[in-house]
Amino acid sequence: MSNSKLPDWARWLAMDKDQQWWCYEAEPHQHSRGWYENEIGRCKKLSGFAAAENWKTSLRPVKK
Repeated sequence: MSNSKLPDWARWLAMDKDQQWWCYEAEPHQHSRGWYENEIGRCKKLSGFAAAENWKTSLRPVKK
């Protein structure tokens, strides 16, 4: 996964159950089918990333 595809403000990455990746400015919370931005910060749908083995453990910090 290349950080060059991420906005400068992205601090977290996570994949939803449907294998769609998102980046988040603030640490997101998990719900029944994915992650949500907890009403603060920005989020953006990403493309071109390989699916993680398990969406529930996909949350990771962005290393700059």
